Amino acid sequence: MDDNKTILSQAGTERRSGGLMELVRTVVIAGVLALSVRTVLFEPFNIPSGSMIPTLQVGDYVWVAKYSYGYSHFALPGAPNLFEGRIFNSMPHRGDVAVFRFTKDTSIDYIKRIVGLPGDTVQMREGKLYLNGTEVPREPEGDYAAIDEHRTRMEGDRYREILPGSGGRGPVAHDILKLTDEGGKNDTPEYVVPPGYFFAMGDNRDDSADSRFMGDEPQDLGFVPMENLVGQAKWIFMSVDNAHPFWQVWYWPSEIRWGRLFMGVH
Repeated sequence: MDDNKTILSQAGTERRSGGLMELVRTVVIAGVLALSVRTVLFEPFNIPSGSMIPTLQVGDYVWVAKYSYGYSHFALPGAPNLFEGRIFNSMPHRGDVAVFRFTKDTSIDYIKRIVGLPGDTVQMREGKLYLNGTEVPREPEGDYAAIDEHRTRMEGDRYREILPGSGGRGPVAHDILKLTDEGGKNDTPEYVVPPGYFFAMGDNRDDSADSRFMGDEPQDLGFVPMENLVGQAKWIFMSVDNAHPFWQVWYWPSEIRWGRLFMGVH
């Protein structure tokens, strides 16, 4: 009888041990798969500022396709400096909304629209964008108001801008917000994008620290190296207004911008 109890006890212990090992194995496999997807395919990013209004709102969460431009070491978790350049390199296109590493601090992610490619000339004149000496057409869409990351209300004019295509693609139509046509950001020198770089701008043209700022100030972006590209923003999978403190859970359903869920980023 005692021998039978001992055998049953050992069997129970082995089952528990086997169950624990199976759970650990499942967790490890799930972790490896999630890390692989995040490294190779898609990575989620949230939008913390209003520099891409009206295309992206503060509180949007987007899926970024990391395969769009190939892979630099910035595509890897922690961005270990294991190699230089890009593997499976693919040139971005004008009009792409891209995530990339900030030029002054590569631990920081930026998201902007690519408006200039190597060899392009880019200039702002009286608030209008000129590309390769030609004014980029834009169509007025009326008044527009938005809330930035400081909960400040911004009121301006919304336009549909049409960037010329690149790489055999057609023109890219997207919306921009203009608050003023004055100031240095609206009258710039003519910039020539050097080889291996691109010129990025925010769709909120008067509230964006972007490639128009070429100085040595900590916030100046300048031309962005292709190596800094992380991926192309594809879809909005969540959007939250964040008007109330996080602990006020009763506001959560009303703060979700249901109409923005699963929108494509254009």
